[in-house]
Amino acid sequence: MHTQSDLNWIPRTGIELRKAGVQFDAVRIDGDEGRSVADRLARMTGGDPGPVVETATGCRGVYFLVPVGSVAHRPWPPGVTRLTAGPRHVSYIPVPALNSHTWPLSWRYRPTAPDRQVHTLLLRTALHSAE
Repeated sequence: MHTQSDLNWIPRTGIELRKAGVQFDAVRIDGDEGRSVADRLARMTGGDPGPVVETATGCRGVYFLVPVGSVAHRPWPPGVTRLTAGPRHVSYIPVPALNSHTWPLSWRYRPTAPDRQVHTLLLRTALHSAE
C-alpha cells in the first residue's frame, strides 16, 4: 500500500468531492447490485479491482473510479450512472479519507497505487455477467 502522500487526490480527513475528468471519472451502480458487481470484479482481479467507494445510506451507491474518458462513449445498461465532465456538464465524485471517520462513505476496495484505477472493460464484463 502506498502512503497518503502518494495518493494526493484522497483527502487526509473526512470526505471531499473530486471533479470528474481530472484524476478519474466514475461509474455508479446503486444498492446490492453495485456491491455484487464490485465483489465480482475483485474476484476477477485477484482482489485488486482498483478504487471502489460505497455509501451506506440513501440509494447505497457504489462508485467505481475509472480512467478519464473511458465511460462517456460506451453504452451502459439502465441503472448505471456515468459521472463524467464535458461541455456544459460537470459531475462530482465523493472520495473518503483512508484512515478517518467518513461514514456514510467508505472504501469497499482501497486504492493500491497512485495510477491504479478500475479497468473499464473488466467492469463492463463484471456488470454483464450479473445479467
